[in-house]
Amino acid sequence: MGVNISVACPERYKPDERFIRWAEEESRLSGATVEIVSEPEQAVRDADIIYTDVVVSMGQETERAKRMEVFLPKYRVTEHLFKRASKDAIFMHDLPAHRGEEVTNEVMDGRRSIVWDQAENRLHATKGLLSLLI
Repeated sequence: MGVNISVACPERYKPDERFIRWAEEESRLSGATVEIVSEPEQAVRDADIIYTDVVVSMGQETERAKRMEVFLPKYRVTEHLFKRASKDAIFMHDLPAHRGEEVTNEVMDGRRSIVWDQAENRLHATKGLLSLLI
């Protein structure tokens, strides 16, 4: 898609190497970059969009304590982290968010957050797909 992407995650939670290689191969076609880093500050440097997800997804509840210890507070989107992004950067999250875990209330409810517009758009896109399939 021609989008530069930088993913910050703990070393042992990196995406599967197959997917990293695929993304790197595809990015060469458009000239985009793909990087996997361990430091969130590096990943958000001059970013236009900061996008995060929950630390513990459905089906991973038995790993909750371990994941919380590994991810937090380092991988939490805070105002301090957000300041390293571009001055016009926006915040996205696919919801539901666990406030205080992967994102602070200040960022989630901040003027640069578009999570509610994002959720509304996802609703309409899903309705369109269902209509097409039915």
